[in-house]
Amino acid sequence: MIDAHAHLWLKQNGVVDGLPVYDVGGGRSQFGREIRQMLPPAMTDGVNSAERLIAHMDFSRIGGAVITQEYIDGNQDAYLRSVRATYPDRFRVCALYEENGVPDTAGMDGIKICGARLQDPDLLRHAAVFEEADRRGIFVGIDMADGSLQTGALRELACTYPSLRIAIGHFGMVTRPDWEEQIRLARLPNVFIESGGITWLFNSEFYPYPSAVRAILTARDLCGMEKLMWGSDYPRTMTAVTYRMSWDFIDKSPLLTAEEKQLFFHENARGFYRFGTFPDLPVIHHMAE
Repeated sequence: MIDAHAHLWLKQNGVVDGLPVYDVGGGRSQFGREIRQMLPPAMTDGVNSAERLIAHMDFSRIGGAVITQEYIDGNQDAYLRSVRATYPDRFRVCALYEENGVPDTAGMDGIKICGARLQDPDLLRHAAVFEEADRRGIFVGIDMADGSLQTGALRELACTYPSLRIAIGHFGMVTRPDWEEQIRLARLPNVFIESGGITWLFNSEFYPYPSAVRAILTARDLCGMEKLMWGSDYPRTMTAVTYRMSWDFIDKSPLLTAEEKQLFFHENARGFYRFGTFPDLPVIHHMAE
């Protein structure tokens, strides 16, 4: 299995709505004007390291993970380069675009655009990022503004750079109006959808997230199962569920075939993110079994 949407940092130093985001201990962070449980409480030092994620991955038998970025964590480019160099078989990593020019993509596999947080939401005015990613043969990951606000621009960019791999995150902001418009973009050959954050978006319903499963079926019917990829949004979603719970509700669903689950959990992401061979990960039984 491959996790198409996770986050890492050694020190959180971000911004939300112009206010700082930083660790205050016990897995909590100052998040603008309030304190939020940013990490599982056992992560008392606020360090969200690759080694801690690998421990979760090994227990859940997740071969690889794609590390994306977010303004609320601060720029993690330097750390992610070291993660990529240390664990080349397990991770793919993104440079963070911050509206201050095309980011340095040396040692990176992709560029992350926080589309919903852009000061200038018109993606066509950020075309240089897409051009650079296309030139270098790396991918663009983008979390888009709700609904169809940016879909027309992204369609134009995807058609302008037909060899550029584009992954739309947060499953098109699936609980927002007109989310299907983002999913329809994956009818283009170079656009894919990843489900990072789907358990956050359906948190009010909670595990086993039947509406999330139905949304996956809707997306399948709109663009094809071969365009959808699983993502956990680790570690923030792990304040509500375990890492295994972020995927096993889909694995346990009888509404998807074994072949569809194989595409969703592995094959689509393996090709899109260009993963190679993973280590053999044995089944480790837990103490409640």
